[in-house]
Amino acid sequence: MTIVQHFYQFIHNTLSNIFPFDHSGIAWIIALAIPAVVFFLIMSINAIIAVYFENKVSAFMQDRLGPMEVGIFGFKGGKKFWGGIGQPIADALKLLFKEDILPNVADRKIMTFAPFFIFLAPLLTFIAIPFYENIVVSNFNIGILYILAISSVGVIGIILAGWGSNNKWSTYGAMRAAAQIISYEIPIALSLMLAIIVVGSLQINDIVAWQSQNRWFLLHSPFAFTAFFIYFISVVAETNRTPFDIPEAESELVAGWMTEYSGFRWALFFLSEYANMLIVSIVASIVFLGGWLSPFEIIDFGGIIPESILSLLTNPVTGPFWLLLKAVFLIFVMMWFRWTFPRLRVDQLMYLCWKFFIPICLINIVLVSIWELIF
Repeated sequence: MTIVQHFYQFIHNTLSNIFPFDHSGIAWIIALAIPAVVFFLIMSINAIIAVYFENKVSAFMQDRLGPMEVGIFGFKGGKKFWGGIGQPIADALKLLFKEDILPNVADRKIMTFAPFFIFLAPLLTFIAIPFYENIVVSNFNIGILYILAISSVGVIGIILAGWGSNNKWSTYGAMRAAAQIISYEIPIALSLMLAIIVVGSLQINDIVAWQSQNRWFLLHSPFAFTAFFIYFISVVAETNRTPFDIPEAESELVAGWMTEYSGFRWALFFLSEYANMLIVSIVASIVFLGGWLSPFEIIDFGGIIPESILSLLTNPVTGPFWLLLKAVFLIFVMMWFRWTFPRLRVDQLMYLCWKFFIPICLINIVLVSIWELIF
C-alpha cells in the first residue's frame, strides 16, 4: 500500500466513527492534500538548507565573509558549521517582503501564472519518487517514464515566463533555456534506458530490487559507469547549474527569463531550481547508487559484519536516510562545480550534447545490450 492509501484508510475509519454519512470523497481529498503539503514543505526547507550549504561551500572556496559571519541570536561562528546561519533566513525574509512588480507592458495573466507552472512540475514529480519500498504517493509501473515526462513540463513555464514578461532579454533567455533543457533531456533518458534494459522494468522499486540482488548499477559494467557520468553532467545542464547556466548567467546577462520578476514569484523560481536538484540527485541515487539500500550491503567485508546487523541497516527508518545521504552528496558535487569550472559558451554547450553525449549514449545502449546477451 502507498502513503495515500494508508492516509485514506486512516481518515476514512476515523470519520466513520464520528459521522454516519458516506465521506469517501472527503477522505480522498484530505489523503491527497497531506502529501502535497508535505512536499511543499520539503521543497521550502530544501531550498533554505541548500542555500545555506551553497553559501558555506562558496565561502570556503572563495574566502567570503558574509556566509561565515552573518549570525542570529549571537551565533556567528566564523568557519564553524553554524557560521553564517542567518544569511539564508535573511534572504528568505527579503524575498517574501520585497515588492512584487508587474510591468505595464507585460501579459499579466501569463506572467503571473508562469512561476506557479514551473513550481508545479517538481511538486508533481515527487508523486512517483519512493523514499522506501512503500513510502511513495503513487507506485506507478512506469515510474521512470513519469518522472522524465513531468520534469519536462517546466520548460513550458519557462517559455511562458519569458514571453509574458514582454521583454526581449527575457524572451532570449527563455528560448536558450528551452533549447538547453530539451536537448539535454535526450542523453538523460538514454542513460536511464540502460538500467531499464538490464532490469527489464520501468518501475523504480524493481530497479532497486535488482540492485539488492546483484550490485549497484554503477558497478554493473563500464557502460553503466559511462551512463552515470553522462546522466550527472546532463542533469547539471538541465537544472541550469554552472558551468551550464547560460540562460541565466547572472554575472553577464540579466537573469534570463526571470529579468522582470521579483519578490515571491522570483522565490518560486528559486524553490523550483533547488527542488529539481534534489529530484535529479534522488533519481541518480535510486537508479545508479542502490537507492535506499545500505552501502554495507554492496561492499563485502568478508563476513566481519553479521547478517543480522546488515539487515538492520536497510529498513523504513534507515532506508530514506541512505537515499537522502547519497542525494546530498551529489548536490554537494553540483555546488562544487559552480565554484570550480568556468561557464561554457552556448555553442560549446550544444556541441557537447549533440556531438558527444547523444552519440555515446546510443553506442552505450548497443554495447550494454551485447553485454547482457553474453554475460
